[in-house]
Amino acid sequence: GTGPIWLDDVNCSGEEKDLFSCPAKTWGVHNCHHGEDAGVVCSGEEPCSGLELRLRDGPNPCSGRVEVLHQGQWGTVCDDGWDLKDARVVCGQLGCGVATSAPPGAAFGQGSGPIWLDDVACVGTEGNLGQCRARPWGQSNCNHAEDAAVVC
Repeated sequence: GTGPIWLDDVNCSGEEKDLFSCPAKTWGVHNCHHGEDAGVVCSGEEPCSGLELRLRDGPNPCSGRVEVLHQGQWGTVCDDGWDLKDARVVCGQLGCGVATSAPPGAAFGQGSGPIWLDDVACVGTEGNLGQCRARPWGQSNCNHAEDAAVVC
């Protein structure tokens, strides 16, 4: 790689929700060079990161309307049943820390495209949103005025 080396001596147990929860040297402190850059190889049995997410139209990269990628197309999540447990999973999956709210009603504006997920019901400990219970993909009784959001 190029640029700064942010983490060194990372020592995860495997139970952490994200890389930043693992013990490591202080952010930016290292005794490495780019010849020691770490990588991963996933089994291919399921996507490495699970369901691909992004947050849109928020005031910072860790707040906004929740959008998911399915069948090559970005779409939204309906706010029916959307709560802090669901937001906790999204914030954790994105490495954005702790969820502080799960605003309903297109709080960060209405999205476009399909409404991919509805009636999402996370326990709050899932590793990614794709592990949470929900209606089948694309089956929703919502409109974009009900797009779900998170504030991390």
